[in-house]
Amino acid sequence: MKKHYSFLLLLVFTASFAQIPSGYYNTATGTGYTLKTQLYNIIKGHTDNGYAGLYTTYQTSDVDNFYENDGTVLDMYSENPSGTDPYNYSTGTTQRCGSYSVEGDCYNREHIIPQSVFNEQSPMVSDAHFITPTDGKVNGIRSNYPHGTVASATYTAQNGGKLGSSSVSGYSGTVFEPVNAFKGDIARMYLYFATRYENTVAGYSYAMFDGSSNKVFTTAFLNLLLAWHTQDPVSAREIARNNAIYARQNNRNPYIDHPEYVNQIWGGTPSGDTQAPTTPTSLASTSKTATSITVAWTASTDNVSVTGYDVYANSVLKTTVSGVTATITGLTASTNYSIYVKAKDAAGNTSASSNTIAITTNSSGTGTATDLLFSEYIEGSSNNKALEIANNTGNSVSLSAYTIKKQTNGAGSWSTGLALTGTLTTGSKFVIVNSSISSACFSTSAANISTTATELTFNGNDAVGLFKNGVLIDIIGTFSGGTANFATDVTLRRKSTVTSPSTTFNLSSQWDSYTTDTCNNLASKMAQTEENEIIELSDEIILYPNPSDGNFYVGFSALDEIYSIEIISFAGQKVFEKQNTSDPAISVSHLAKGIYLVKITKDSKTIIKNIVIK
Repeated sequence: MKKHYSFLLLLVFTASFAQIPSGYYNTATGTGYTLKTQLYNIIKGHTDNGYAGLYTTYQTSDVDNFYENDGTVLDMYSENPSGTDPYNYSTGTTQRCGSYSVEGDCYNREHIIPQSVFNEQSPMVSDAHFITPTDGKVNGIRSNYPHGTVASATYTAQNGGKLGSSSVSGYSGTVFEPVNAFKGDIARMYLYFATRYENTVAGYSYAMFDGSSNKVFTTAFLNLLLAWHTQDPVSAREIARNNAIYARQNNRNPYIDHPEYVNQIWGGTPSGDTQAPTTPTSLASTSKTATSITVAWTASTDNVSVTGYDVYANSVLKTTVSGVTATITGLTASTNYSIYVKAKDAAGNTSASSNTIAITTNSSGTGTATDLLFSEYIEGSSNNKALEIANNTGNSVSLSAYTIKKQTNGAGSWSTGLALTGTLTTGSKFVIVNSSISSACFSTSAANISTTATELTFNGNDAVGLFKNGVLIDIIGTFSGGTANFATDVTLRRKSTVTSPSTTFNLSSQWDSYTTDTCNNLASKMAQTEENEIIELSDEIILYPNPSDGNFYVGFSALDEIYSIEIISFAGQKVFEKQNTSDPAISVSHLAKGIYLVKITKDSKTIIKNIVIK
């Protein structure tokens, strides 16, 4: 759910500043590193509640009273600040399970500065000001890597946090990047650590540290932390957390109480930064609908850090994003847009414009799906098993990223996967059948793939998934749903109201059911014509004969007529095309046996008919 601050919450937010103990910062009178040492003397010597005591602290310090406001654990690695959380934890439960095989298993304790940096020594190992409750799986993925900005992600958490190669200037290793809403929180935890442990930090070896007790951080990482501190100011959540930890530890994070101290000590937003990020390159459109265009580009670099990208359409700023993809919404159907992107950094420097691309939105009503989806499922008698995939995205889609996987008897892992190949044009279908399917049900020659692979030997309790780049995007059945049948001896067709894939299977709302071996709609299959039949398309155009010898002819009432012809498989793939020709002979000897559509255009008239190549 989105973050909502009510009037009452704003009063709490304001009042919480008053919870700073009277006179707590009276001796913090200096500037620069002198001020930092003064703060060290104020917050040192805190109460150590022990490592196990962290879970007790979390019951008051890390409670979601700010987003869903549901009292669950507020985990920066799973909280979705602008939508529904992918999963939730309750305080005092689902902790320390030890397996952490997938996100959502259970939560544990995340040291923002890894324990190995200070050899798990006390009191650092149990200081709640920089140790937070987080999902165990993501915690393990983050490992001991520094926090930073990611150039290319190798793992993306369900709330958008990501691990990958660094785009931090001067550091080429792996980093973990949290979502924008918590970057300031994490930056202020680092600055707290640098201050609270000023007396020992010079002896700690870490990629982010420079070996000093005053500056503490390398220039690149310091500039990153200062940028995050500026971009994501102190929130009501941080103030409440600071107060709760103070009640347990008897010390505070001064950079939450007084954010201005950051500038007074380290100089705030990187001073003197006049270098703009490099220009984004390779801007291209990846998909479009009647009202939106999605684009992607190659990341920019910066001497400090790229903080975001402004995306323009027809010279108007449409959206700002932190990653290298964006979707522009609210556009007009059948309208041309000129799109370009600019990168920016924390100091306000802006790059030159990327290459400009011209994209025309689809006609109203077309191209509404976000991705490919299952459109038909046949689990019939014997080996009558088939799957159909539809492309309603408004664009041709390369199938090289897609695989089909099966889970057997409602348990265990997904199968290795059946890889798809080729390109599926918009509005088209892709059909995969068991190679032993009855010819009375469907001709294997008309399928895109005919196979005995395990993915096409499913039964009514076997979940079948469509994966893109290894990530599940659509499913028939429920993964790990047990051995009960959900669809046996039945044909399922996706309802016309379902235009996009779903990872949650709902039979009644997503599918129409038909009796066993109902195969007549698969790939919009049409009746076959008889061999050597003359097919009268109109008073002017005929096709003859049906191409049993690998050829057929287009005949007109007048000689030397100019026409165009396309041949399209029933899976929707164009397999032959000839434009502006008067040659009546059409050779189809290179095509596989099966049913095809023939589209003939002459003047302003278009005729479509099916043929059978035997």
